[in-house]
Amino acid sequence: MHTTSELRPTREPTPDKRRWLALVVLLVAGFMDLLDVTIVNVALPTIQSDLNAPYADLEWVVSGYLLGFAAMLITGGRLGDLLGRKTILLVGLTLFTLASLACGIAPGPTWLIAARIVQGATAGLMIPQILAIMHVSFPAAERGKVFGIWGGVLGSASVAGLIVGGILVQANLFGMAWRPIFLVNVPVGMLAIPAAMVLVRQSRSATADRLDPLGTVLAIAAVLLLVYPLTEGRTLGWPVWTFALMAAAALLLAVFVSYERRRSATVGSPLVVLNLFRERTFSAGMAVWLLFWIALGGYFLVWTLYLQAGLGWTPLRAGLSASPFAVAAAAGAGTSVQVFVPRYGRMVLFAGAMINAAGFGLYLYLAAHYGSGITSAQMFAPLAISGFGFGLFAAPTVDLILSGVPGHDAGSASGQLSTIQQVGMALGVALAGVFFFTQLDNTSADGTTAAIPALQQRLTDLNIPATAREQILTQFRACVHDRSAATDPTAIPSSCQSAPGQPDALAQALTKAGLEANAHNMSRTFAQTLWWAVGILIAVAAGAFALPRRLTPEGAACVPVLRAPRS
Repeated sequence: MHTTSELRPTREPTPDKRRWLALVVLLVAGFMDLLDVTIVNVALPTIQSDLNAPYADLEWVVSGYLLGFAAMLITGGRLGDLLGRKTILLVGLTLFTLASLACGIAPGPTWLIAARIVQGATAGLMIPQILAIMHVSFPAAERGKVFGIWGGVLGSASVAGLIVGGILVQANLFGMAWRPIFLVNVPVGMLAIPAAMVLVRQSRSATADRLDPLGTVLAIAAVLLLVYPLTEGRTLGWPVWTFALMAAAALLLAVFVSYERRRSATVGSPLVVLNLFRERTFSAGMAVWLLFWIALGGYFLVWTLYLQAGLGWTPLRAGLSASPFAVAAAAGAGTSVQVFVPRYGRMVLFAGAMINAAGFGLYLYLAAHYGSGITSAQMFAPLAISGFGFGLFAAPTVDLILSGVPGHDAGSASGQLSTIQQVGMALGVALAGVFFFTQLDNTSADGTTAAIPALQQRLTDLNIPATAREQILTQFRACVHDRSAATDPTAIPSSCQSAPGQPDALAQALTKAGLEANAHNMSRTFAQTLWWAVGILIAVAAGAFALPRRLTPEGAACVPVLRAPRS
């Protein structure tokens, strides 16, 4: 038994006349998923009070979706190759809609967590089909425009989640509080499902003719063993078992690769087509994509904490303030592939990463300079610059990675691309979270130093004796430190609890000083953490030179097809 390969031209099928209408359906489905990654963050306080949920359950409402999503991406992509991408898209879209309904009617936190895991897993079925259908439905000359549009959706959906979630929670439609953030998916899904049935053309792989059950189990287990400790580690204080799970994930990944190689050489129809990684464009593109999302995943985490937990902005104000990022990301994605890539090639990726880094650099300067007094208007320029760089980089990179992939492996490649993105985000969140909260804890004294002069003056105005003032200031310093070191932001440390009979004026003065100290610490820590993201983006820019000089997919119509004999 041996492996043979032949080089033959693959003729693209006649383009479907309805492909642009089908694209609208695909974008709606993708937007629903990307929106649900962030929309829930807005409603967490309302969910906690309504369901009387402990903080640990709130974290699972967020991480359960991400775990289900990450676990199903690779498997979902290959299922589309095998059973039909339209079929799996419809299955995923239907189950996603039902899971959204289950989230919206959840009577308690356990129900909601279970529904969120299912919602994430069904999104993991959908996303690889969306990318694969785009790849096989559009001729090479149109794919740049299509992936440019997708890049714009990618950049705007996360921000849109905060805006839409803030509007829905604040509106309190029909007195349902947080539930509409999930129920809004139901009518959208009910419209998208029949539209997809009519407009999306069926496609599948001609070479994937059987399931790879052992490969599926190994892939899901490896991803979960990696993503779970990264998601939960910081909150739990990074116990030993989190590192043990990550080590086990690396070992299981090695077993998975060995098994997939053997299956490719014997049975065929592997879950992951490892031959794709022999192409420098695919392997180098995946490495750069991973680094990019480590930087962006960490940024979105600390940015949300900075605006809401630090500056005390409402989710709606925070989301609206980020609109320049979303608009600029769409503009960058739309122009990169169509205008800049044909002329400048991989330099567009270099420029996109560097512009994104420059935007972050300007942002960290302004955050450190203005501190808690920074305004939405002052954030406009850095957000617009970083968003434009994001769009310049993201859209052509997706196009680049998938452009040389044979159509019959589009689902597998799309699943791998989405998994790399998700793992990168999980790594970014974990690494940035460790740095951010460590810095916040270590520099908490800076915030008290900034807030104490005004607090001392207020205590003097209240005619509080000098001895009592010193005791109050000592307790205030302890409170700020304990707040900064806390892993549960909803818990009130004992050092922050009011003394019996404390005057309202004193309580108000301490609250105001505490908010000022927290805002000062968050601003400084946000700025310090952005240096970390800037450094990674510079590495991403350097990595662009490992990619082909020209990114246009003229050769996509004639690609090597590796065929393994069946036993």
